[in-house]
Amino acid sequence: MAEQEQQYPLGIAPEPPSDTSKPSNHPLIWIGVVFFVYLLLVGVSMIGEGFKWLTGGAEGAATIFTFASNPLVGVLLGTLATALVQSSSTVTSVIVGMVAGGLPVSIAVPMIMGANMGTTITNTIVSMGDFRRRNSFTRAFQAATVHDFFNLYAIAIFLPMEVLFHPLERMGGVAANWLAGDVDASIQNANLISAITKPVAQFFVSLFEMLPNATVGALLVIALGVCFIILAVLDLGRLLRAAMVGRARRALEAAIGRNREAGVLSGTIITVAVQSSSTTTSLIVPFVGAGVLTTRQIFPFTMGANIGTCITALLAATAIAGSSEVFALQIALVHLFFNIFGVLLFLYLPFLFELPIKSAALLGRLTEKNRGWALGYILCVFFLLPGAVFATQYSLTNRAAATAETQLPEQTPEQLSSEFEAIQE
Repeated sequence: MAEQEQQYPLGIAPEPPSDTSKPSNHPLIWIGVVFFVYLLLVGVSMIGEGFKWLTGGAEGAATIFTFASNPLVGVLLGTLATALVQSSSTVTSVIVGMVAGGLPVSIAVPMIMGANMGTTITNTIVSMGDFRRRNSFTRAFQAATVHDFFNLYAIAIFLPMEVLFHPLERMGGVAANWLAGDVDASIQNANLISAITKPVAQFFVSLFEMLPNATVGALLVIALGVCFIILAVLDLGRLLRAAMVGRARRALEAAIGRNREAGVLSGTIITVAVQSSSTTTSLIVPFVGAGVLTTRQIFPFTMGANIGTCITALLAATAIAGSSEVFALQIALVHLFFNIFGVLLFLYLPFLFELPIKSAALLGRLTEKNRGWALGYILCVFFLLPGAVFATQYSLTNRAAATAETQLPEQTPEQLSSEFEAIQE
């Protein structure tokens, strides 16, 4: 037992490949894997499109950010905006645009950190596809939430330093001044995954747009996306256990689980290619749920996804010209530096590397005993807590505006007329 705990610190060993009458290289198995991976991606895309329809997409995120009054509120609103829009790429691009429009970089930095946290909701939703299978769900949920805890602890370390000393803002400013005017890589539309999944998602959106109530239509799109994810995860787990044996399993472990550096590099490259950390981390969760990989093996891979997702903000920054170019590039580089330094810190300090893994294991054990922990975790971390902060800020802002209006002196039409004549004279 002690030997098993040493080999699998989370206490749950990967399941052996299931018996199957077909060999692992049978074409039907791999066709099934490709199909259900595609269905999973379509489901994720549909949830994203549904939330964008429900919340107003980039415009809704920009509205939320107008209430960021201090760094902590900025982090929470960044989390809320990304959870609602279901795309850190969209949110970080919005932040880059807002900085180009005059938003101070010091206010935008916490928003960028919060966007990192909010994007992890997607793979947590994907892990819910194994809800009916206790062991598979526990493994998948741990694999999803290890990314959450990594981002949470990274924010806890870097946010106080940034508020007090502004190291990321200063480094981003120096680098932006070096690079401004010399970079032009505006290829935001070069996203293969979006190209093959978004048309299907938008097809279902167009169907539900015929409903008289837009809110109901958006919720139905989200619900259908969740159904696609559950269906995909249930069948994908069975197929992966059959397919990932022998040479295929050794190749996967060599790319992701051979060592920490290889995992980070793989996660970075794949995320740069698909321009979506949500897609990258969502695809790896079923491998852990199926017992093909462990949470410890995929943790560096998910950290690499954080670095890879910075490409979108950088591309958005290069599309901005004029006097605001330096500031837009600065916040995009702050995003990159935050993720690089966070990965280096957690990768090479042993106690920090263990912290997200052990936290995910603890939450996984609680969830194994009572599935309500999973739903409560998603609602509280991504919606209720940030939503309560947003509602409070909204209420305070409206109350301040109303107070200012009541304090204005009332003027009669005669007084206004005399003031107007005085101005003309």
